[in-house]
Amino acid sequence: MSENVTEVDEMYQNAGEKGIKHPDQDDPPRRRGNQTRGHGTWNSDRPPILGIIGRENGQIQLEVKHNSARKDLEPTVLDATEPGSTINTDEWGAYNHLVEADRLHVTVCHTPGKRVWARDDDGDGIREVHVNTSEVFGPGYATSFAHFVV
Repeated sequence: MSENVTEVDEMYQNAGEKGIKHPDQDDPPRRRGNQTRGHGTWNSDRPPILGIIGRENGQIQLEVKHNSARKDLEPTVLDATEPGSTINTDEWGAYNHLVEADRLHVTVCHTPGKRVWARDDDGDGIREVHVNTSEVFGPGYATSFAHFVV
C-alpha cells in the first residue's frame, strides 16, 4: 500500500467458540456477545483485527492476528507502509517503535479522562492527527472492501 498518510488501529471481534456450531436458531450467537473489555487474543475468542487504511488512496487492509503485541502487529504495519510515511495510531504500546523504522508516528490518546479523538498539529485548522477512519470500520462492515489474511 503506497501511501503518505496511513491510519492503523486494532479492533476486537467476538469469535464465539471457534469450530463449535451454534445449536439454537432462536438464540443467535451475537445476542450473547462477549462483554469483556480490553485487548483480546485468539485464545480468548476475541482475536485482534489489525486495520491499515490509506487516507489518500482509500486502500484498506484487515488482518486477523493472534495477539496485539508488537511482534504480531509491527511487521504487518511496516510491510504495508513506506519509509518516510506518516502513521496515525492510538497510544497502544505495540506501535511505539515505528519511528525506528523511519516512519513518522503521530498518536491520539484514547485513555478515559484524557481522550483526544483528533488533533491539529500544524495549526491549519484541520485536525489531521486521528484514527477516526479506522474506528468506523468494524469487521462486518469492511468485509466487502478489504483484503483479509488469516
